[in-house]
Amino acid sequence: MHEVQSGREQADYTGAVYGSLLAASVVVGASPGKNDTPGVAVGVLIVATGLVFWFAHVYARLVGERRYGERLTWAHTRRVARAERPLAEAALPPALVAVLCWALGASSTTTGWITLVTALAGQVVWATVAGVRAGIGRNLVVAFAVGNLFIGMMIVVLKVALTH
Repeated sequence: MHEVQSGREQADYTGAVYGSLLAASVVVGASPGKNDTPGVAVGVLIVATGLVFWFAHVYARLVGERRYGERLTWAHTRRVARAERPLAEAALPPALVAVLCWALGASSTTTGWITLVTALAGQVVWATVAGVRAGIGRNLVVAFAVGNLFIGMMIVVLKVALTH
């Protein structure tokens, strides 16, 4: 969501970071070794999960932001849906990579790892972009990137544990 405050545009990258993390989690859940899920199925699962979580976030905000006596309007609903859209959009790059790997004949294991790396890279990139856009300084931007990389490594450890 983009807002203008104090003469500066502010962008909210929360959904994009969260959506990338969610996509990585879906890849781990569909990890080969426990089941051999084709890349196209993983891609569809990533997109479907992103859409379900997008809808859940829209619904939660619409319900949670209600003030006594305030009517819910379509205009407000559309604004909230647009604001939460990056959560679903973040699922697209890893989903496309999964389908591309499948189309190129990559194994399920290779597809899983490449898709996971794509999702985690998205997570780190979005956190870095958010920090740069916020003008928080190089040290804190690096801290954001490292923090997201750490979260990503926890997901990789989970993937390894599930597949071995």
